[in-house]
Amino acid sequence: MISVQQLTKKFGAQVAVDALSFEVPAGQIVGFLGPNGAGKTTTLKMLTGMLEPTSGAASIQGFDLVRQTLDVKRHVGFVPESGAVFESLTGLEYLQMVAALYGIPGQAALERIKQFIAFFDLSFETLTDKLLGAYSKGMRRKVVITAALLHNPPVVFFDEPLDGLDANAAVGFKTLIQTLAREGKTIVYSSHILDVVERVCERVIIIDKGKMLLDGAPEELVAAHGSGTLERLFTQMTGGSELEQRAADFAKTFRP
Repeated sequence: MISVQQLTKKFGAQVAVDALSFEVPAGQIVGFLGPNGAGKTTTLKMLTGMLEPTSGAASIQGFDLVRQTLDVKRHVGFVPESGAVFESLTGLEYLQMVAALYGIPGQAALERIKQFIAFFDLSFETLTDKLLGAYSKGMRRKVVITAALLHNPPVVFFDEPLDGLDANAAVGFKTLIQTLAREGKTIVYSSHILDVVERVCERVIIIDKGKMLLDGAPEELVAAHGSGTLERLFTQMTGGSELEQRAADFAKTFRP
């Protein structure tokens, strides 16, 4: 479903993504991990057709990322970290606009929207009476997730999808992506909440400074490195252990 070969992105002299290569089959949930500035969001933007690669190649469901960008966009859903929406529209207007862009007939789109808002425990009145600018962060996140899934894409990319969701919505979301995977959809899940990644992802890819560090099943990687948890493995591989020591040393300066 996803094939990436030596994918690279440069911004001037800065290399944001450095020759990444991996493949993801249908029905797999992959945790895409890395510290801030590792190149995760840049990679996701390339794989969803929002950024053109500097070099390398990638395909989504057989469609070439550069030569068939529109076909790629038709077959992917993307929940960006920003959660950006048109704040001057109501939730319903925004979702209907997204549905129209994907060519979903009006009545069919409305039925799908109602199914999603029922799942996320949003009222139809909220979608019709309030502009998105007045939504809470969590409500806006639910609308963005709905927009990404409306056209029933076979591949879905999530960038920090739990940001702003309350505990109940987060539990529901985790169940949702596991269900989508069982139905054959490919899920790429980028998050800093590593205990959730460890529970829901059957595979993790860890990158740092744009380069691949690790790729494999979380439990196998943790066991191989004697880390105990995915979070500890992550800090070991990305320099977090040094940061922990620096934080401990800094905290000592507050002692009387």
